[in-house]
Amino acid sequence: MIDEADATGRLAELYDRAKEVTGLDFVPDMFRLVSTRPELLETMLAGFNGVFNHGRLPRRTREMISAWTSKVNQCPYCVGTHNYFLQVYGGSEELAAAIDTAQSPDDLPVDERERVLLRLLTKLSLSAYKITDEDWEKALDAGWTADELLEAFFCAALFNFITRLVDGLGLGTTVTKSRISQQELPEETVIGEPVAARSVAAD
Repeated sequence: MIDEADATGRLAELYDRAKEVTGLDFVPDMFRLVSTRPELLETMLAGFNGVFNHGRLPRRTREMISAWTSKVNQCPYCVGTHNYFLQVYGGSEELAAAIDTAQSPDDLPVDERERVLLRLLTKLSLSAYKITDEDWEKALDAGWTADELLEAFFCAALFNFITRLVDGLGLGTTVTKSRISQQELPEETVIGEPVAARSVAAD
């Protein structure tokens, strides 16, 4: 992984972009995994920015999906990272702790509407080919719109990709490898504001 101090040219520009879209003052190692291939890093940044800084679902919901999908895929690095952002964007400490240890959505302190969504997204991660129209109908009946479900599916699908990349390249084995998860939470949470609009400072 190329250090920020050693980045030049297009890579340096993309590192600046990474800090802009995450609101952090350092480049997360997840992005540095592909630092020798700037064109791949550009694709990852586009996906991150599209999922987290745009959309109709509340940021808290998108972070919950990301953290839960990471838990389903057994990636401590990504669970820690997105449990941190979940709490920054209004999720409770109780929910973050439950995601870290839960075995199913039924173990989480969420309402039935969110539980239905997370059951569907768990199925997406474990056996997407088994998803039926009936599964979609249950989510629609629970109060999710088709547009919200598309966004939720994209977010979960992105994290099925990210966790495999992170784990396969050796970064995802422990939560302590996530510098983001080691940051102190801000005194006030942020609700409904793109992360790029604020700075989450490193120690």
